[in-house]
Amino acid sequence: MIDSIANRVVREIVVKAAGLLPASKRVRVRRRARGREDARNLARADFAVVSHGKSGRTWLSVMLSRFFQLRYGLSERSLLIFDNLHRKNRAIPKILFTHDNYIRDYTGAGTGKAAFYDKPTALLVRNPADVAVSQYFQWRHRMLPHKKVLNGYPAHGAEVSIFDFVMHERQGLERVVEFMNEWAKELPRLRTKLIIRYEDMRARPEAELRRLLTWMELTPTDAEVKQAVEFAAFENLKKLEQKRVFWWSGTRMVPGQKGNPDSFKVRRAKVGGYRDYFDDEQVRQIDEYVRTHLDPVYGYDGAATASPVMPELRRAAGA
Repeated sequence: MIDSIANRVVREIVVKAAGLLPASKRVRVRRRARGREDARNLARADFAVVSHGKSGRTWLSVMLSRFFQLRYGLSERSLLIFDNLHRKNRAIPKILFTHDNYIRDYTGAGTGKAAFYDKPTALLVRNPADVAVSQYFQWRHRMLPHKKVLNGYPAHGAEVSIFDFVMHERQGLERVVEFMNEWAKELPRLRTKLIIRYEDMRARPEAELRRLLTWMELTPTDAEVKQAVEFAAFENLKKLEQKRVFWWSGTRMVPGQKGNPDSFKVRRAKVGGYRDYFDDEQVRQIDEYVRTHLDPVYGYDGAATASPVMPELRRAAGA
């Protein structure tokens, strides 16, 4: 607990001090400060769960949270955030959820994933087209102005169409695909890893949650898995967010704008939902980009849904 608090305090001091620097240096310093905290937490973690933003991390973390709540008699408000549940019960592992977007700034490792080689790591992925569309709504309705600057997104208040955002050379599909390709290249070097696809979780939530928990050597019961999945079901998550059940966890699980469904953290959870926002030609361009640029190991070929788990993906995951 002391280490976690110290990490956060150091980060806040650095971030505040960086406010005196020129804009370009200020961003670099703040990213390194966040990277320092993430890198130190990664070293202490029992498991890492890595994903690009808007790939289903919140849903997965709520399922895991509910499993630990049930097993160890914790409040349903106890949302898993790194080591907070471990501090309540030492039997609960320290699980770092990370987007792997700051650690590289601190370590200077670039696209390499050496920091994860010896850390049991679960990689959560989703169709890049759905991720990019969901990221657009995150940017437009939920992302704080300083986070837009910190992560190189369009400025706060900018007028950008959803198609322009998705097809922008550094903000939409390209960013997501680059992230997934980096990890595809490094997967064989990870000693202990698991690949989870959002589409598989939607199709078989109990089986995928059980697979993750078994990989963590937590031997879940049928009842625990069933109740965890039911608790984290889309409609119930929407209700929990509306009621601000997880209010103490900050802005992670509260609406960005009251009454605006597009500002919810839990927005639609639809596989292939990106198609609803574009005409046929735009969908064709998006699908073509995914097909021609994304490593085929994940099983996404530009179609609205993912193909069944491919042998290549299982080999990469060590299955």
